[in-house]
Amino acid sequence: MDVYNRETFGRKLYKLSLPGGTTCPNRDGTKGFGGCIFCSAGGSGEFTPDAALSVTEQLERAKQRVRQKIREDAQTAQFIAYFQSFTATYAPIETQRARFFEAAAWPQTAVVDVATRPDCLPPQVLALLRELRQIKPVWVELGLQTANDDTAVRIGRGYETREYVEAVKALHEIGVPVITHVILGLPGETRKDVLRTIETVNEVASDGVKLQLLHVLRGTALAETAYTPMDMDAYIDLLLDCIAHLDMRIVVHRLTGDGDKRLLLSPLWSADKKRVLNAVHRAMRERAVVQGSACKKP
Repeated sequence: MDVYNRETFGRKLYKLSLPGGTTCPNRDGTKGFGGCIFCSAGGSGEFTPDAALSVTEQLERAKQRVRQKIREDAQTAQFIAYFQSFTATYAPIETQRARFFEAAAWPQTAVVDVATRPDCLPPQVLALLRELRQIKPVWVELGLQTANDDTAVRIGRGYETREYVEAVKALHEIGVPVITHVILGLPGETRKDVLRTIETVNEVASDGVKLQLLHVLRGTALAETAYTPMDMDAYIDLLLDCIAHLDMRIVVHRLTGDGDKRLLLSPLWSADKKRVLNAVHRAMRERAVVQGSACKKP
């Protein structure tokens, strides 16, 4: 992702995670209660500032949180304003307008990044996003997780894969890039299922992808099941298969993820993100050497 941002924006961008400021149709009874089986009570927003603050205050607080990662003057750095938790487009349209446009107006915002569901992009939201992108670049992150609709039912996703396909098409028609979330290790999924999901991501020409390990977090429905998570070697092997099958034009935004250590039940190895990423990069080099050797003529 850093390479893409440098090529596109001419510099490194830092991500600031913000609360979505809303809930989700999988929580309020519209399509279900409690969210997907893996979703925490915070809706993946454990690392975001207080939602009661103004968006500008949230951005400033988030900047302070990541200050140690900024390798330049924090006052001139540029950021991705990422509305991360819950479903950021599942709110009254004027609420969305106020939040997204305030983020776009912050002088250090380079991109407004909106995380949502494919079934929460009605025409008025698409019109708002089209208007917003006239001010600042806009990305939309869609939580596909899997292209297998049977798995989607097991995890309580609440929409069909065809709705994801339709949403990507609608976003592309208004010039908004899409980043697709895919979870590896979902209950009952085989390698074939995961690679079919990658094929779907390719087929719709998603602009980016986030590959995520399934975490078991305290307080989730998944924590009440007998689910056994992947070990690190199995995860890395499957991850590299996914990358090998991805269209080369798709930007990889994530290779793993951070589960809140206060909530993480398993797999505990995932808590050491630096170790995991080092192992991923080492496996990439080793696989490249093996494949390169296999291609050599005797």
